[in-house]
Amino acid sequence: MSELPTYVLERTFNAPPALVWRTWTEPELVSRWYGPGVTSIVHKMDVREGGEWLHEMKMSKMSSFQRADYSEVLQDQRLVWLHGNTDADWNISANQMMPDWPRILLTTVTFQADGDKCQMRLEWVPHDATDAEIACFEGAMEGMGSGWGKGMEMLEEILAELQA
Repeated sequence: MSELPTYVLERTFNAPPALVWRTWTEPELVSRWYGPGVTSIVHKMDVREGGEWLHEMKMSKMSSFQRADYSEVLQDQRLVWLHGNTDADWNISANQMMPDWPRILLTTVTFQADGDKCQMRLEWVPHDATDAEIACFEGAMEGMGSGWGKGMEMLEEILAELQA
């Protein structure tokens, strides 16, 4: 396969990059918007190159576990991590609800000043994925905006609250 499918989400926030950065790197803020419609629990968030973020999303009778391993951290500018579904012990594993979902996604989030606003861009790309995982990801891309969109709306509310 030549070029991997890439999900891109771009959003302009009425806040400076430093404030938007906080909503992606401070556990108490991340847990308020990441995973809309579920109970979002940050078990660990060590935002530095080589650090990890361990996250649990509790749904009615089950939990989904994820880990992020940071490979690049440029304060207020860029976050890069490998994002995977895990078992309850934080070992990378198949997604319980979508077994062919990529086990690992390369995630890049950039924050760029635009006057007094921030241009945020998220890219998600399957990493070391099988053909089945790539096909699953590509097939799901159209619907990804719904969950991410709701999370971004919640993030906007948090930014407004932080600036009030």
